[in-house]
Amino acid sequence: MPNDDQMRTMLASFKDPETARRYGDGPRRFMPGMDDLHRMTAILLAERAPEDGRVLVLGAGGGLELRALAQAHPGWTFLGVDPAAAMLDEARRLLGPDAARVTFCEGYIDDAPDGPFDAATCLLTLHFLNVEERTRAARELHRRLKPGAPFVAAHGSFPQGEGGRALWLSRYAAFARASGADPEQVEKMRTTVDAHVPMLDPEQDEAILWNAGFSDVALFYAAFTWRGWVAYA
Repeated sequence: MPNDDQMRTMLASFKDPETARRYGDGPRRFMPGMDDLHRMTAILLAERAPEDGRVLVLGAGGGLELRALAQAHPGWTFLGVDPAAAMLDEARRLLGPDAARVTFCEGYIDDAPDGPFDAATCLLTLHFLNVEERTRAARELHRRLKPGAPFVAAHGSFPQGEGGRALWLSRYAAFARASGADPEQVEKMRTTVDAHVPMLDPEQDEAILWNAGFSDVALFYAAFTWRGWVAYA
């Protein structure tokens, strides 16, 4: 769980029902190719997950990736884990009839059953955790997967060296403005991310997956300040 007071305050906003209802409009304006990321995720999971697979989705609030995966693979069932009840309610609304294929769990990875699951995802979530918490979450995800099961992680990850962080955050903000996001909100988000979100270098993020026990870790998505990996339990 995030241990920075201001980070906890920011994440607490997701517990507001109105914020949850507006959530779906935001990520696409900040993340290039988000819908394509969801399609690629479904493809990567399906390489090893069976047609009746059970998929663990950590950070499932809002329901965007749940909807994409459910529509792509009608035989899959899901466990959707998220600490914000309002975001899980939004996921239920967005999924419509497909919500019947999802077991919703309000909480964190420790609150998820042991499984084992046939596949897992964690999208737009791990960047909120510091190195120690991120490593532990990855290990707990690994522990809940069948041997060889695929795992897809995608989140903010970009060079953090001198000058690099400021440059890439300026590009992050420029993309959002070019995508139609409110400039004032963009600047507020950029400032919050810079001050309180513990982003890592991509090499560090990849090492965390290896250290958590995953194998064959491979980068499949890179877009400005975002990276995505597939790995196997």
